[in-house]
Amino acid sequence: MNNFKGGTAVITGAASGFGLEVSRIAAGLGMNVVMADVQQEALTKAAAEISALGVQVLPYRLDISKAAEVEALGAATFAKFGAPNFVFNNAGVGGGGLIWESSLKDWDWVLGVNLMGVVHGVRVFTPMMLEAAKKDPSWRGHITNTASMAGLVAAPNMGVYTVSKHAVVALSETLYQDLSLVTDQVHASVLCPYFVPTGIADSARNRPAELSDNAPMTKSQLIGRAMASKAVTSGKVTATTIAESVFEAIRNETFYIYSHPQALAGVQVRLDDVLHGRNPSDPFVARPEKGEELRKALREA
Repeated sequence: MNNFKGGTAVITGAASGFGLEVSRIAAGLGMNVVMADVQQEALTKAAAEISALGVQVLPYRLDISKAAEVEALGAATFAKFGAPNFVFNNAGVGGGGLIWESSLKDWDWVLGVNLMGVVHGVRVFTPMMLEAAKKDPSWRGHITNTASMAGLVAAPNMGVYTVSKHAVVALSETLYQDLSLVTDQVHASVLCPYFVPTGIADSARNRPAELSDNAPMTKSQLIGRAMASKAVTSGKVTATTIAESVFEAIRNETFYIYSHPQALAGVQVRLDDVLHGRNPSDPFVARPEKGEELRKALREA
């Protein structure tokens, strides 16, 4: 897919981070931009910015975890622009702590946004893209799902998030294979960023009241949040660079999109463990002082 001008992009999590940067590039390429986000104020501001670039914008406030709301987004998109050429299932939230300390509401919230949000996007938009492809042999489409490097390794003390992102990688790989069975006109990719400065470390601000826990955060959850915030805010690769890599992958039909190729060493270790039937390797082997620091903090009374 190389011709973007006049096409339509649907972007979730569009008011900030990767979503906003992808919206800017899509607009620069002459695409109509459907911007979906749960944050109304931020969405209004972002939509105004993208509209000022001279393209048509459809801002849409929704909770991506709600099937009916994503279905309504699909209907609104189709009514205004027809089938989208690019769908970026990107909205996501963080979550950490020892895996048994995640409450049912933690699981419902993180899986609802990170996994079911992608499921809903794929379920709603893929059929209309395939239908458009059937009607026009020259029509092209692409779906990119945001996962994480946490979807390729199993880092400790961030279980609920890791589970959600592993599921997104598996979903995306299956989507890629399934699309190849039925069409040559619609493709898929998965974005697996490492630590990039975005607002995900502060995603709890958008947690719905009905999925909030009254209990205080556990020690492991507080440690996990602090570690994630430090890692994300200190990242040197920008969201702009990531957005550019998304469009490069679309042009080249590249499936795996990485922000930090050097982090793949950890993925190789995990795959070797699986292939050779080894117990999971110590994730802190390269920085043992960090592992010792975490173990000490968690074991202190």
